[in-house]
Amino acid sequence: MSITSSRHMTMIGFMQAQNCSTYPGSWRHSAAMQDFMTPEYYQRIARTLEEGKFHLAFFDDRLAMPDIYGNDHRKTIEYGVRAVKMDPTAIMMAMAMATKNLGLGATYSTTYYEPYHVARLFSTLDLMTHGRAAWNVVTSLNDSEAANFGASGHLQHDLRYDRADEFLETVMGHWDSWDDDALVLDKHSGKFADPDKVRRLDHKGRYFSSRGPLTVPRSEQGHPVLIQAGQSGRGKAFASRWGELVFVVYPNLEAAKKQYAEFKQSVALAGRNPDHVKVATAIYTIVAESDEIAQKQKAYIDSLAQPIDSLTLLCEILNTDFSKRDYDEPFTDAEMQSISGWTGFRDRVVMLSGKKNPSVRDFVEFSNRARIKEFPVFAGTAKSVADQLEQWFVERGCDGFVVSPTHIPGSYEDFVRYVVPELQRRDVFRKTYAGSTLRENLGLPIPRAGDWRNQAYAGVNEELLRRPA
Repeated sequence: MSITSSRHMTMIGFMQAQNCSTYPGSWRHSAAMQDFMTPEYYQRIARTLEEGKFHLAFFDDRLAMPDIYGNDHRKTIEYGVRAVKMDPTAIMMAMAMATKNLGLGATYSTTYYEPYHVARLFSTLDLMTHGRAAWNVVTSLNDSEAANFGASGHLQHDLRYDRADEFLETVMGHWDSWDDDALVLDKHSGKFADPDKVRRLDHKGRYFSSRGPLTVPRSEQGHPVLIQAGQSGRGKAFASRWGELVFVVYPNLEAAKKQYAEFKQSVALAGRNPDHVKVATAIYTIVAESDEIAQKQKAYIDSLAQPIDSLTLLCEILNTDFSKRDYDEPFTDAEMQSISGWTGFRDRVVMLSGKKNPSVRDFVEFSNRARIKEFPVFAGTAKSVADQLEQWFVERGCDGFVVSPTHIPGSYEDFVRYVVPELQRRDVFRKTYAGSTLRENLGLPIPRAGDWRNQAYAGVNEELLRRPA
């Protein structure tokens, strides 16, 4: 398969600041590195991704160790189920020092940080990376995170997004504090900056009050790229308003084409240009000399998973303890509604199982949580993997891919060594970086101060909210 396209894929490396990748069994792989608590570990990955012309290395994050299963952390520790969680922003800077073009994104919560703090931190990261920073906006989702920050629980799902909307308005307002040409730096006159081009925010809202002005001027790319991954009804509305790079999990190409088209329409309804929002779906890739060898490698990688991996991580994202439930007892309507974590994930299990009231077994089997089948797995030769990627891309199932490694460093190295040249030969993936900033490389416009206020969408679009998850 080879179809010439004027579009080029967006390619993201899916990172974790911890002992494993998104696949908890990855640390058990015989070829996995074990120096994950050193800067060299992340710098090696960064150099590999930059060699492969990846747009971005992106860090997912949680603010607590998975411990909702049985209300205990012992199994998480014993089996290494994402047990280590370092702050990704410091690791980003270590990777930035080893690269020149690779974008670097980190997750930061709107629930447990303040808008001024996030605005200042990511503006600084953006300057120190010469305009390569991105912020993945999350609302946080489980009670373990709440307990770590002195709270008894979370706001209800939709209220978390209401709060997050105001959080973004406050952060964006702070990022508007400085006009692009505010700095003067005239030693002769002694004028450092134009005071008429630096302003206070003076935000007073339902959830936040913040004065300003921000103490950090704007970067080469205006402000950091905004990443979002909301897939519930309310989450999609939030992503449609704010997301510039949107991460999704599409189970197959048919579903991908349908949901991709619907989301792009939602972006248009939000008064934004759909071409300025890149949608990337999470995948695993396994590349080998033959399809037969790739399938054997896939079976080995799949065998690394432990049952406790799935149970621990399901409890974490659903904010529900499965440990005392009968494995095959369906959840009641009330219990399904009480799930307060990742409701989009819950709804996906309902859809895939065809059951309004799934059991624990259904959640394990149909979610494939903590298994490589959780995301589509593209396994085979470089040609066959490239064929699958190209089909999803050309048939408008996505704008690109969030490549999650089955083990580190080999998974990324194989992809860069074998698959990237094949995609480049077909002209569906770039051969060089377009510029020095992440926005240039993503093909996104560099915003001026206040641009976000001028879009037609002002507040939560009611039509989007009425749509089912």
